Amino acid sequence: MTTKDIHPLLDDLADTREVVIRRVADGDGLTGVWRAAAQDARLAYADWCAAPGARTHATYLAAEDQADAALESLHVHAEPRVRAAA
Repeated sequence: MTTKDIHPLLDDLADTREVVIRRVADGDGLTGVWRAAAQDARLAYADWCAAPGARTHATYLAAEDQADAALESLHVHAEPRVRAAA
């Protein structure tokens, strides 16, 4: 199966807005999810450095993508900050 085959399949999937993490998130809501995903990415990077190869590199890239998506979700749902008048 090629990426040309996969993209139409993924486009047809409904976004359930579910988040899947491998560990219990520390903190509240999206911040905790982002911290857990970032920790997974750091561990995957360390694994890749310790054992370079296609599999560990792909695992690291997937974990980093999850951390990026969690951070983006955190930014989208963040409360706007009120600037104090100077």
